[in-house]
Amino acid sequence: MKTTDYLSLDKSSTKKISDELQNLLADFQVYYTNLRGFHWHIKGPRFFQLHEKFEELYDEVADQIDEIAERILMLGETPLHNFSDYLKKNEIKEVGVVANGDEAMKHILDYLKILITKERKIIDMASEANDEGTVSLMGDYILGQEKTVWLLASTLS
Repeated sequence: MKTTDYLSLDKSSTKKISDELQNLLADFQVYYTNLRGFHWHIKGPRFFQLHEKFEELYDEVADQIDEIAERILMLGETPLHNFSDYLKKNEIKEVGVVANGDEAMKHILDYLKILITKERKIIDMASEANDEGTVSLMGDYILGQEKTVWLLASTLS
């Protein structure tokens, strides 16, 4: 028995959506790893503020990674789970040690631009396929990410 037998969604459309979600999952995994590094290595006058903010972000991203993987499963596919697979599909690249808060925030803004662009593409695909579950999930992510963009851009101004 398959979940997709009960979702009333076109299987070819859900496969395409799942493929895009796999790419998004890969980027989220690398984003998460980079956030952990920023959290561990941050130094300077805003240490306490940024150390806490980076932890908040990576905790949120950890939950989103799980939700994306579960959505892929709901659509009848198997989510990637090996980092070697993520590194073949990701657009967000691994970053070395970043201790400067402004540099870390600029990286995060660049990462969020990539994620939001991919999520908007997935929303378009999912809308065409009447996949409201994926549309809703991506919309929720974008809403939170747009606020993070605003906060970080304002901090850097």
